[in-house]
Amino acid sequence: MRSASFVWLMTLAVATLQPACARQTPEAPPAIGLEKVAGGLEHPTEVVFDPAGRMFVVEQHGRIRLVKNGQLDDKPYFLDIQKSVFDQGECGLLGMALHPDFAKNGLFYVNYTTKKPRLRTIVGEFHVDPQSDHCDAGAERVVIAIDQPYANHNGGQIKFGPDGMLYIGMGDGGSHDDPHNASQDVHNLLGKILRIDVNGRDGNLGYSIPKDNPLVGKGGREEIWAGGLRNPWRFSFDTKTGELWTGDVGQNDWEEIDIIIKGGNYGWRAREGFHQNPQRETEKVDGAAIDPVWEYPHKPRDLSITGGYVYRGKVMPQWQGWYFYGDYASGRIWALKAENGKAVENKLVYHDWGLAPSSFGEDRAGELYVCAHERGIVFRITSVGSEPPQK
Repeated sequence: MRSASFVWLMTLAVATLQPACARQTPEAPPAIGLEKVAGGLEHPTEVVFDPAGRMFVVEQHGRIRLVKNGQLDDKPYFLDIQKSVFDQGECGLLGMALHPDFAKNGLFYVNYTTKKPRLRTIVGEFHVDPQSDHCDAGAERVVIAIDQPYANHNGGQIKFGPDGMLYIGMGDGGSHDDPHNASQDVHNLLGKILRIDVNGRDGNLGYSIPKDNPLVGKGGREEIWAGGLRNPWRFSFDTKTGELWTGDVGQNDWEEIDIIIKGGNYGWRAREGFHQNPQRETEKVDGAAIDPVWEYPHKPRDLSITGGYVYRGKVMPQWQGWYFYGDYASGRIWALKAENGKAVENKLVYHDWGLAPSSFGEDRAGELYVCAHERGIVFRITSVGSEPPQK
């Protein structure tokens, strides 16, 4: 993701080459449409829906705004933590997740970067009346704080899985070429997908560690679920299969899409997509690296993947089971069809150079949304074509 305020595209790069078994559909008239749902936003980074159907839009600068019945609520904002958030470059308020029992307990979680007292990623818990339109910014409980050596590659996604655990996406800590090799270090939380239980407490931790996490009792940080990632910019769970999909932003030549499994190692910094990192020609991964489901190459404007969702809604039945994702730099949106973890077809479905898709969202009915970061708009994805591409 990149913009005047999101500078990571200058250093990140991951693209997606298609495996030989998959067929790439060339650029064609749009197969989907975008319907404006909310505007007047400032650099939206995520859209989340509660059980009552309310839409929460996360803004990079540190606010969460509420959309009800198509209207944007203001003053007071649902949450305003701008005083705590460091929002320069790739930093900011980057993620939000509602507790699975939010309708009863009113708990929700945010992921943001701060410089108080040093650069860190914070996952904080807030409590609110589930029907209230405003949350007290002073009601935060810090769940986990993770030091950041540089200001880029922060990850930022948080989501509850179908197992009720909270998953946290962490970039490799930034700079260039993962200088500390954090992604491969099992004692370092950077470059990983983490998995914690926010309902419990282990010692002085603000959470407990699920006993079935892969490193429990084996050394290393037991919060780690999977590693070898550069900057997992947006992940999601397929609501039908439970599979965890992520877009991982690359550096030199390739952007990639991965299905994350327990204990998986996705190769960075030795590998980028299906390829050896040219700046690490002799470096190897400890054990076998898992190949992506899909990759695409850097082109003049395809430079920074934004991971999306597998479509499970009803409005576009022809797209059932397709994974929608985009590129922040080029404004392209694609749909990817995979079978048994292997890509079989990739379809360009929409293109707008100025879209800058920073995040996708999914409502309770399985319909999809996209945030236009620079334009300050949230769109609903709609169908304009009756058929997906034929194999």
